[in-house]
Amino acid sequence: MQDLFVKNSKQRKWLERLYPLEEDFKAQAPQIDKEGSFPREHIQALRKIGYTKMTLPEEFGGAGFSLYDTILLQEKLGSYDGSTALSIGWTLMTVGELFENRYWNPLKLAFFAEEVNNGAIINRAVSEMATGSPIRGGRPETNAKRVAGKWVINGRKSYTTCSPELDYFLTSAWIEEKGTVGFLLIPKEAEGLTIEENWNVIAMRGTGSHDLVLENVVVDESDLVEIPSYHTGFKLNGWGLLIPATYLGIAQAARDYALKFANTHSPNSIKGPIAQLPNVQALLGEMDLELYKARFALYGTAEAYIDEDRQRDITNEALVAKHIVTNSAITVVDKAMRLVGAKSLQLTNPLQRYYRDVRAGLHNPPMDDLTILKLAQAAIQQYESKGGKDNENE
Repeated sequence: MQDLFVKNSKQRKWLERLYPLEEDFKAQAPQIDKEGSFPREHIQALRKIGYTKMTLPEEFGGAGFSLYDTILLQEKLGSYDGSTALSIGWTLMTVGELFENRYWNPLKLAFFAEEVNNGAIINRAVSEMATGSPIRGGRPETNAKRVAGKWVINGRKSYTTCSPELDYFLTSAWIEEKGTVGFLLIPKEAEGLTIEENWNVIAMRGTGSHDLVLENVVVDESDLVEIPSYHTGFKLNGWGLLIPATYLGIAQAARDYALKFANTHSPNSIKGPIAQLPNVQALLGEMDLELYKARFALYGTAEAYIDEDRQRDITNEALVAKHIVTNSAITVVDKAMRLVGAKSLQLTNPLQRYYRDVRAGLHNPPMDDLTILKLAQAAIQQYESKGGKDNENE
């Protein structure tokens, strides 16, 4: 089904580069989930094929993949192992966003581009237990003070995905001197930086989303790389669609498992496999319907985002795509489990892992309630901007 959205040989070439990783990633995923361990070997394998610099522009030495291109790869990788795909997806998202918008000064961007070309990976560290979701407006309790021409940072960040392997932490903090939120670039070797391994959840167990602890961490003045114009220091953007793409890949893996099961499982109560039964065919059809719906929403939004003739601000469209994809993924896995039956609940069955993993998408920003609220507010504003008239003839 994904082939419908592959547009050129460059995309197909990179999809083919991922294929050799499929067997190994899928084979290790159950053990990673069972132990809650971090798939370091998977990240290293992705570094080796250049996947980590996929969204770095060509002028900086990267592959120069657009959002649309990268979604294709993230979806495929998600079908291999959700934890690996989600972990590396935040790096691709951060690098893509940084270089597309040129948030940093040219010297800092050039420096970081060289680091990415050498395999460095990064994630934004924005979540804190006290503030809740970073897009809801809470001010970070992590703070940075200027001392003798340096920034001294103290605080704790939660849900720092890929933390065991990150080379840089792009960390939000309250900059007391400026009275605003800023982002500081902190290398993993910074003194006072530690990772508290406390990721003990039932979903995405292999993402290493531990706490980042900062105790009098000192960085150079130039490492305050962003002073966003928005209060929270976290902005929704098109690159965030790389995250739901991961969940779409997991849903596809669940559908494929259910399809194979339906065509190979033959209880002695019937002649032939259960795929011939109307209720089983209904479930298969409903799963594919959800996958089509999700893909058209996701890839359609990505296509609009990269269209230079259109305005890049597609915030509401991105919200909608994330909502549709995440909820469709949950529906697909649920229907796959209904088709397979009680066997799907066995710990040796991948469907129970897919079921737990796709639920995590509900808690990646933006949450469903915020999406619905934003759409309602946009509709009301549009109505009011027309003077309360639905059309010119009213």
